[in-house]
Parts: sequence; structure tokens; C-alpha cells
Amino acid sequence: MELRHLRCFLAVAEELHFARAAERLHIEQSPLSRTIKELEEELGAQLFVRTSRSTRLTRAGRLFLEHVPRVFTVLQQARDSVQAAVNGFHGQLRIALSDGITPSRLPTLLALCRQEDPEVEIRLFEVPLAQQIKGLNDDLYDVGFAQSDEVGENLIAEAIWHDPLMVAVPARHPLLAHKRIPLDEVLRYPLVLCDPQVCEGHARQIDRVLRRSEVEPLITDRVSSFDLMMALISAGFALGLAGAPYIAASREPGVVARPLAGRSPLLTTYLLRREGEASEAVSGFIERVQAIESAEGSRPEPPREPDVEEEVEL
Repeated sequence: MELRHLRCFLAVAEELHFARAAERLHIEQSPLSRTIKELEEELGAQLFVRTSRSTRLTRAGRLFLEHVPRVFTVLQQARDSVQAAVNGFHGQLRIALSDGITPSRLPTLLALCRQEDPEVEIRLFEVPLAQQIKGLNDDLYDVGFAQSDEVGENLIAEAIWHDPLMVAVPARHPLLAHKRIPLDEVLRYPLVLCDPQVCEGHARQIDRVLRRSEVEPLITDRVSSFDLMMALISAGFALGLAGAPYIAASREPGVVARPLAGRSPLLTTYLLRREGEASEAVSGFIERVQAIESAEGSRPEPPREPDVEEEVEL
């Protein structure tokens, strides 16, 4: 089996159309068909069901497709490692990001890594949570950040950062009459929330908060980024729920952040890694993550008067 067999299989599996796959690979359709036939003969299984109207994967083809992309990922990482060595790095740390990462912390963390361990190259991968979990188990990533601790038996999920959950409200909205907004009042209005396919862990935490109320939420939009969420809120289309640092980082005019009434929920970010003894690079990275949290947690809270309005105007 050669890489050309896998490239051809992947193209057909993604296009589900031999002509389009051949065009994508810049080859004729006939040699593509021969290559797929060679692969099927070597595997001893039919990978595609092909008719005059359609092409679809067999069960064997679907199972094979679960593994083939990882081959190319590993190959690319091998190339990247060689290039890192050429550029003078002595190691590499592969970090997966799901659900985003608190905006104020990422630059601080990367700068600290560069300052304290400049010989280790940092590579970031923005992936959905399910892909991060699979990648950590398959040794495609060394560590990851996510807002979920539901990661299976072979991974460790350590709570590292906690951010207050805030209601993002358009300026001059009637709910701004509340210093702390009751959840039932929030649910009287349309909501724009993050797409769970993009921010699965974040969406789970928000869903748990929404379930505190018997009122059914009216979710008008599911968006793939906090920037788009803040833009829609600023335009007055809906309210939103997000961590305080995300609202502050957006700097979208016309958005006010208010806490929920009662005990304010916290959004938790977890550091994910494989079980077992961590490498020197991973151990050092974890220490820096914890140092950032300790530094933020040790900052004294400013004095607050009971009647001070709790809001952040952007």
C-alpha cells in the first residue's frame, strides 16, 4: 500500500464522485479507478458501491476512512518536526484548542513559553472537542484546552481556569434595569448561543445553566464564534451568554455585560492530557498554565460598594 492509494481513497471518500475526485487529484478518472481497485484487492474488501447515479462508502470503507486522515496528519507532523529542527528548535509541543481559550490568557501563556522554554516549538490546533479527544488518545496532540471534562477513561481533565458567566445585553435594553438579571427574565428574550458542533464543551455548560429554569429558551441563532455573537447582540438581535473575558475581548460597541441573579455560574476551562507520566516539555507547560491561574487568583479584588451597579460597558 502506497500513499497514492490513500490519497485517491480519501479524495473519492470525501467527494463521493469519481470524476470530481479525479479532477481534484489532477489525474484521469481511469487511473483513479485502477488505484482504488488495487487498494480494495490489497485490503480484501470493497470500499465503495458505485452505480451510474451515485458512489457511496461500504461499511468497510467507512471504517477505513476513520483511520486514513490520521496517516496524513502524522506525516505532516513528522515534516513539521524536521522543519522545527532545521529552524533550531530542540522539541515540539502540540496543543489542541476546543471551545476557544480565554483571550486574555493565551498571549500571556505563549509569551511565557517562549521566554522560559524558547527551544520548544509551540504548535496550535483549533479542533472540535471530539477530534481533540481522539487526537490526544492517538498521540497527535500533547495537551489540549476544552470546556468539558467528559473525555473518557484514558485522559486526565484538570480544571484550571474559572470565568464568571455573564449575560451580554444590547445597550438600552429593558433588562438593564436589573443589576443582576434573573434567568427567567433572560429567557423571555431571543438568545444567540455558540454552535455545539464548534464549541461542544462550552455549549454543554451553558445548557446546564439554562436547565435551571422551567422556561423554554428561544434560541434564534447558533454561531461559530464569539465575535459574531457579540456583533448580533450589539445590533439588538438577541441576548447572549458568555464568559466575562470573551465579552470584554470583543470590544463590540453597544454591548453590556451583566451577571445573573443569585449565585453567579462559572465557566470552567480544563487542561486535557493523556494519563501516565508527562514529558519534561508537557510538565513545564502545565506549570506555566498553573502559574497564570495562581497569578490571576492572587490579584486583590477591588473594594465594592453594595449599591454599585455590576456591569461592564464596552
